[in-house]
Order: sequence, then structure tokens, then C-alpha cells
Amino acid sequence: MSGSLADFGTMEWMLIAVAFVSATLSGISGAGGGTILIGAIYAAGMPPIVAVPLHASVQMVSNASRVVAYLPHVRWSAALVFGLGALPAPFVVAPLVSMVNPDYVRLLMAGFILWTLLPRASRAVTLSDRVAMGTAGVLNGGVGAVVGATGLLIGPFFLRPTWRKETTIGTLALCQSLGHAFKLTAFATIGFQVLDQAWLMAGMTVGVIAGTALGRGLHHFVQEKAFRPLFKGVLVLLAVKLLWDAGRRLLGA
Repeated sequence: MSGSLADFGTMEWMLIAVAFVSATLSGISGAGGGTILIGAIYAAGMPPIVAVPLHASVQMVSNASRVVAYLPHVRWSAALVFGLGALPAPFVVAPLVSMVNPDYVRLLMAGFILWTLLPRASRAVTLSDRVAMGTAGVLNGGVGAVVGATGLLIGPFFLRPTWRKETTIGTLALCQSLGHAFKLTAFATIGFQVLDQAWLMAGMTVGVIAGTALGRGLHHFVQEKAFRPLFKGVLVLLAVKLLWDAGRRLLGA
């Protein structure tokens, strides 16, 4: 992996481009960009010990920018409960993930992507705020240490009946930032070299920030009926690519 811009190859520039495109799609739809990004990182052939913390570092900055924008609306008490639930799991799961055949993780990632596309009714809104935040934290810490992106999984827990839209966006962004920070720290303790990936992180972060800004600008010009099939199609293609790559290697083809 590259230590400077001069060392960048096709994969590095491709990941920066994917970061930009996924953030643009997320800016238009409001969600899902992180799932596309981690799927692309896995599809590029990166092992989990690199893919998850690389994704976490980029998404942490992206979410932090939303925290700043919605800071007056953040529910700090909810974020505290979420953080307590999210903190332990990455330090338990990360060492296990590093020992598993990466192709099994790719199969799991493909399954997770396809699961996010299934229509389902959520009962999260009926839980108390404290139980909802604690549950979301545990899911973020445990599942996130494997699949990286959990926004589509934990998002329903933040649709609280008494919260305004700005409160949901700001609090979810803060909680996601905490979750990514925990994952990044957990993987650093088992060998992920943050400084070795600094230039790639910086490039992907710039791509995410620029893509988010473009997506927000395009939001009012893109029809929902036209956009949704495209967005889901990208996720399906990523899942198929992961299934193909992992299956071919596992079957020895």
C-alpha cells in the first residue's frame, strides 16, 4: 500500500474515486454510501485488517463534519449510552477477524449488503431511548468490526418519536464517529499501521467530503423513482463481485 502520492497505483486512485461516488450517492439519498464504500474496499481485495480501519478513518471524518453542522441538536446522553454499548466489542472481534480467511469475510459482507436491500419492518422505534441506543451501540461495535458500515442496520434505532430530523442526523453522526474511532483503535492494537495509510486516507477523505457536497447539491434535481433502482443496482453488483471473488478462491477455481 502507498506511503505517498507518488506511490499511488490504479487501486489507490480507484478507491478515491469510489469514495467520491459513494459519498455523492449518499448525499443524494441520505444513507448507504458507507456500505458501498466498504463493499468496494473488500472487492478491491483488501483484507479485513486493512479494509475495516481504512473505511473507519474515512467515515469518521465524514460523520464528524455532520456533527459540526448539527451540533446544537445532538443528544449527548444518547451518544454516551451508545458509546458504552459500542466500546467493548471491536476489541474482542477485531483479533478474531484478523485470523479468519478474508474470503469468508467477503461472503459475509456480500450477504450483509443483500440483507440491507430486503424490505423489513423495524420495531426499534418502540424501544425506550436508552435501550435503543444501547442496542444500536452493541450492534455497531460487533457487526461493524466485520462489515465496517452499519448505518443501514442501526439507523432505525435513531428514529425516535420525540426527536426532530436534525436531532436524528446529528446524534447518529456523533455515534457513528465514536463507533469508527473505536474500530480504528481496536485494529491499530493488532497491527494496522495508521501512518502507512495516511495519504490514501487523506485522498479518500477529500473524495468523501467533495462527494457529499455534490450529492447535497444534486439532491433536489434527482427524482427518487429514478435514483433508488440505480442505488440498489450498485449494491447488488458489489455483492455479486464479492460472492464471485470469494467463491472462486474458496472453490479453488
